Amino acid sequence: MGWRVRGSYLESCNCDAICPCRRIGGKGGGRSTHGICLGTLSWLIEEGHADGVALDGLAVVLVIRYEDDEPGSPWSVRLFVDDRGDEEQRKALEEIFLGGRGGDIVEHAPWIWKDRRALGVSAAAIEIDHTPRRQWFRVRDRVEVRVASVVADQPAVTCVIPGHDRQGEELTVEVLRVAEEPPLAFEYRGVCAYACTFEYSG
Repeated sequence: MGWRVRGSYLESCNCDAICPCRRIGGKGGGRSTHGICLGTLSWLIEEGHADGVALDGLAVVLVIRYEDDEPGSPWSVRLFVDDRGDEEQRKALEEIFLGGRGGDIVEHAPWIWKDRRALGVSAAAIEIDHTPRRQWFRVRDRVEVRVASVVADQPAVTCVIPGHDRQGEELTVEVLRVAEEPPLAFEYRGVCAYACTFEYSG
């Protein structure tokens, strides 16, 4: 029966806005601002299913770290799946967002096509609101992102993760905070964020 998920996407990392990793005005991205990228990505599934299992309304958060100059720049990742889902739904989310079910998400996700260090998967209470101009999400006591403002006078900005076929919006954040074990522990203010829609299937 396959799988399909679509909805809204919001990420933030420690790069300056506009994040140089993105495609800006049609020009390809490059190195991260500081050579080490620390951030967190969130997806809110408006409509989705996997082999007949409904995934509507569930959320996923991925905490990430990589270094531009490390050979292959492997991603260290920590995945949180929505604890409102039952065991079957949570397993489907884990397999989709870590690439275990294949599909076109593989084309969008560097943590799938590159080497990666998987630092764990947990069911967690995810609170999330991707409403434009007030976006935020939180994994209770672990992750917090709260948007501050839209970057003024921005050109067309796209990101490989939701896809370069859809234009998003560059933002800055009031706070980006992750309270995990090193190397996934950090806090920033005023750094970049990006909001868009997404759709993956397999």
